[in-house]
Amino acid sequence: MSKLRQRVADAAEKALARQHYVAPFELFGALGWLRATAAEEWRSGKLTHLATALPVDEHRLLEAVDHLTDWARERALVPSETSYLSRTRDAGQLRFTETAREDVETRLRTHWLSPALTEKRRTQLTARQNKAPDLTVSPANGPWSCSECRGRLDEGEFQLTEASTTLCLSCADFDHLTFLPAGNAALSRRARSESTLSVLVVRFNRRRKRFERQGILVEQAALERAEQQCLADEDLRARRRERDAERRAHQDIEFRNRFTTEILRLFPGCPRERAGAIAAHAGTRGSGRVGRSAEGRALDENAIRMAVVASVRHLDTDYDRLLMAGVPRAKAREDIRAGIEKVLGRWESAGAVERA
Repeated sequence: MSKLRQRVADAAEKALARQHYVAPFELFGALGWLRATAAEEWRSGKLTHLATALPVDEHRLLEAVDHLTDWARERALVPSETSYLSRTRDAGQLRFTETAREDVETRLRTHWLSPALTEKRRTQLTARQNKAPDLTVSPANGPWSCSECRGRLDEGEFQLTEASTTLCLSCADFDHLTFLPAGNAALSRRARSESTLSVLVVRFNRRRKRFERQGILVEQAALERAEQQCLADEDLRARRRERDAERRAHQDIEFRNRFTTEILRLFPGCPRERAGAIAAHAGTRGSGRVGRSAEGRALDENAIRMAVVASVRHLDTDYDRLLMAGVPRAKAREDIRAGIEKVLGRWESAGAVERA
């Protein structure tokens, strides 16, 4: 098996286990070919075709898709051609390649669905994947000018980016909408449902390398109706939140126990209390740490190793002191690499001794 074929198979297996389907577009990100920022630029119409953002040529691109197709057919996955529409006001069809040959574009638009899905669930998933994406605006990172009215706007003002233009809310015809910050899921859901037009407000998190929701723009009248609905059933939702909190707490304990067990399986010499502390830290809900990633929740060995390495780095080496002394991060990591490998080797070798 070629190296690329194995990488495609590994990435596809993880995607299928996580979301019950595999898509070429998402596969390119898993292979390290597509950055989140480039994907968003393509979705927003800034790129004429996706291939311009990829470090491989069209031949290599299609080779990966061929491997995915072979893998999917071997597992009897169900093909589903998906519409890729731009996140712009005209919701135009997105292109993957420069030539835009229909047979090639079709292969790149085809998702592969799990055969274990019921017909109803498959229909729902297909409908969601073919739905036009939400319109989005972002707060500006500095002073800027609208491409249409040429007006000067301040940092933080919302801007709509389409292709090569950046529009203010007035020129985008969104100035009649009211901003509702994120934080109240019930209110946001109801306001969107009541509003004829709604727009997501997102900001790119450079540390996590992903776009995160900041809130929504909705009609003022829709927001007022949603607020009245929330007031009417506030007690019911409070009781539901309590039950949900209990359920999540139980799930977190169960997940930490499984994460701890996997750490001890991979590193038998690791003290049980230390393994439990690593699992609790890495799996803290909302932390963005490796335990909350898709790989971490799936108990992927690489994710577990990353969590253990992070713990050893901070608690068993001079890494933090080196950073405080002004040593560059890359240099500090290189200096403590041997110390990390020594601790990991000791914890791993304990299992080898037991097996012997």
